[in-house]
Amino acid sequence: MFKLKENDVILFQGDSITDGNRGRNNDLNHIHGHGYQYILASEMYIDNLDKNIEVINRGISGNRIADLHARWKEDCIDLKPTVLSILVGINDLNYHFETGSAPTPEKYSETYRSILDRALSQNPDLFIVIMEPFFGISENKEFSDFMQANVGRYAAEARKIADEYNAVFVPLQDMFDEYAKTTDIFKLLWDGVHPTTGGHQLVTKRWKECVEEKLNAR
Repeated sequence: MFKLKENDVILFQGDSITDGNRGRNNDLNHIHGHGYQYILASEMYIDNLDKNIEVINRGISGNRIADLHARWKEDCIDLKPTVLSILVGINDLNYHFETGSAPTPEKYSETYRSILDRALSQNPDLFIVIMEPFFGISENKEFSDFMQANVGRYAAEARKIADEYNAVFVPLQDMFDEYAKTTDIFKLLWDGVHPTTGGHQLVTKRWKECVEEKLNAR
């Protein structure tokens, strides 16, 4: 059960996995999109009906860390979050595969730190959650081999940043790797990147396991 604070603003940020085809208007039936962020938002609201809280989704499909940086004022700073959850990195790697040129993991890390510093300068007490970029398998063997060989480099940077910023890290690669040993991974990550309904439920479960107790204890 989530025990949030009065006037908490929980912001989910990232790429298409977080975007979840979210609404871009005031239709509250679709505002959070579909996926892990929707499930978490549903629980947060119903667990805190006695409080004034707001859960916001600003994930945008296709975004890389540089895209978050470019829109950070409008889609983070101006929203004044008290809780910030970020999942980003897989598009940085995909862009590298498609173009042969992309920010290195070190540049990804540098830009990641920059957006966190900006958020913390506004709210030094900001509760930060950093989710691990992950990959399953693709029917395109060349793409699959490249992503599997390199995703860990970005994941390692995300984990390092979480440690440095005293953020909660949500590991996801090991979870999907374990399921891949006993089930058809395409039932959880339909194209290697994007979770199915079941995959999103697993992400939700892992997020809660890592975050819920620490979030409640603020």
